[in-house]
Amino acid sequence: MKKLLILMMGIFVLILGACSSNTSEANDQEEASSGSASGKAEVLFWHAMSGELETALNKLVDEFNASHDNIEVTAIFQGTYEEALTKLNTVAGTEDAPTIMQTFEVGTKYMIDTGHIQPVQKYIDEEDYDTSQWEENISNYYSVNGEQYSMPFNSSTPVLIYNKDAFEAAGLDPEKAPMTYSELQEAAAKLTTDDQYGFSILNYGWFFEELVAVQGGLFVNGENGREGQATEAVFNSEEGVNVFNLIHAMYEDGTFYNAGQNWDDMRAAFQSGRIAMYLDSSAGVKSMIDNSPFEVGVSYLPVPDDTERQGVIIGGASLWMASAAEEAEQQAAWEFMEYLATPDVQANWHVDTGYFAINPAAYEEEVVKEQWEQYPQLKVTVDQLKETKATTATQGALISVFPEARQKVVNAMESLYQGADPQEALDRAVEETNQALEVNAKKSGN
Repeated sequence: MKKLLILMMGIFVLILGACSSNTSEANDQEEASSGSASGKAEVLFWHAMSGELETALNKLVDEFNASHDNIEVTAIFQGTYEEALTKLNTVAGTEDAPTIMQTFEVGTKYMIDTGHIQPVQKYIDEEDYDTSQWEENISNYYSVNGEQYSMPFNSSTPVLIYNKDAFEAAGLDPEKAPMTYSELQEAAAKLTTDDQYGFSILNYGWFFEELVAVQGGLFVNGENGREGQATEAVFNSEEGVNVFNLIHAMYEDGTFYNAGQNWDDMRAAFQSGRIAMYLDSSAGVKSMIDNSPFEVGVSYLPVPDDTERQGVIIGGASLWMASAAEEAEQQAAWEFMEYLATPDVQANWHVDTGYFAINPAAYEEEVVKEQWEQYPQLKVTVDQLKETKATTATQGALISVFPEARQKVVNAMESLYQGADPQEALDRAVEETNQALEVNAKKSGN
């Protein structure tokens, strides 16, 4: 009997420990959302930053909490952007919703349509906050009809990355990267050997969108969905066909490498010398420089010959405020956002992560100047953004089915490697995207 009692107590302890472990994250969230006994305003912050990015983010949160006695920000990782949005769907509009939600740029229209967010414009107006201190080509994406819906945070754009050593070996000027399609094709031909391809683009819709926008092309009608609900995709235009024709021609002549859809595989192919040029995110530049066995060059996105360069669309994510949060929590969330936008905070964020500073004054901070001296390639990414023209094309498209539309483009890109006609492949992607737009419009009643 005594042995049985001891055994039952042991099982009880194990069950208690398992329950404690399984509910630890839930307890953290409950504590953050229910308020603190100390009377602090609690801000629950859901994010999608993992690895070194999460470390850098937690550093900012800890520094803010240490300098604000009346506010406590609790940052909780929720998986990828898609996974985090799925979790948000279950609590949006309730008291369990996070005070701040980090969402990727293509989720902008979706977040607005939920009706569960408080546009930060409210606090901008109440405090007469000067948004001109923000980088216009970043904040423009998250502004619709003059209203700022969210605060830009981690921002990046695509750039051309190339192997300077390979350029020298091929008789090319390592300080002069190709800026046009013809220059790109000529350089790729010289760089292609038995063991090396000249150029590659990840099969990812974002790069296609950027290559269309840099020419001034739109993704959907309704002025990219910014002057009314988009009803049709228009990326099978001349600008879109230019991009597909380039990929098709280079793949056919053997200078283009099919990198698939995995970022790590593409970067590994570059670092191993499998490809000499490729497109990547500006946020990945520093890591690529540090981990490549050769000198790395960075340049602007190439454009078709005789095309006026428009610039790039901002990528990355922004911070959204929940409308269900109490006024005190919203005010605390806004104070945290203001803190994040200060020059010194943005300077450290830029240096630690490679993301752009949303406040350009950060680039005058000593820590950034020292970083740029060591990594001059980072300044190239900033210059490309600064030179971007504020147009409907570079402001980016707004559609609720953006992730689905991107997959249609990916399917079309991959069909090029099977011999598909560029125009027909794009037409099919547009037709499928239009169907998705129609289904979404019926669901939402628009």
